[in-house]
Amino acid sequence: MNNEDKVSKRISLVFLCVMALFWILPLLWVISTSLKPESQAISWPIRWIPETLTFENYADVFMRQDVPVMRWFFNSFFVATVHTLLMLLFNSMSAYAFSRLRFRGRDVLFWSLMGTMMIPPVMNLVPLYGLISTLGWVNNYAALIFPGLASVFGIFLLRQFFIGIPAELEEAARIDGASAFYIYWKIILPLAKPSLIVLALFTFMANWNDYLWPLIVTTSADMRTLPVGLAIMQGQFNIQFAKLMAATVLSAIPVIILFVFAQKFIVKGIALTGIKG
Repeated sequence: MNNEDKVSKRISLVFLCVMALFWILPLLWVISTSLKPESQAISWPIRWIPETLTFENYADVFMRQDVPVMRWFFNSFFVATVHTLLMLLFNSMSAYAFSRLRFRGRDVLFWSLMGTMMIPPVMNLVPLYGLISTLGWVNNYAALIFPGLASVFGIFLLRQFFIGIPAELEEAARIDGASAFYIYWKIILPLAKPSLIVLALFTFMANWNDYLWPLIVTTSADMRTLPVGLAIMQGQFNIQFAKLMAATVLSAIPVIILFVFAQKFIVKGIALTGIKG
């Protein structure tokens, strides 16, 4: 490695460290503020280490009856989990059909589907809400779970992975009398585990952090999800930052745990789909 490469590598390392610092400072402030009394939460200059360490903010978040944080936590976890599982099922079926089955108009239908990705999602809000209202799903779990199950991105991601699976495996199974569904369920899905985990992680995080749609289709406090509930807490507590940051930390824990356990599959899953960065 010549001197120019060494200098370039060091500059890149310094730049990445600075960017990482900018990313981690807000997180450290959130955690620090959640462990402070309210009187210290808004003090200036910022005290990164609390003078008085307290867990009362977390206890208050769990114990208050007028703000059902645990109900919001359950709603977010239940909706995100069920939505993710159903999305994996439907998208993997569609991806299998587009990648392994042969039928007239397959490629035209697939690329027409890809074209819908250029439509901004916000344009679907009004007609989608009208459909949800007609079905009587407003303020119901169905309104939070079913919209968006057919993800074009998910179908594309899984299709790219399925294409890379050797056709000889499928041909050998057909010779043994296996049906298309058996091949999909017993051969394709087990081999597609990395891409399924990547899609599950993206889907769960997107659903867990979704704010706009749950705000539109839920009307009662018991049906709110965590992002909407945190916005309500700002008004409920007159922006008591310590309690709000405690609730924010709690809301981030499931996603962090999921990412820690699934991170080894992320690069592998995306790389095997053939998508270039």
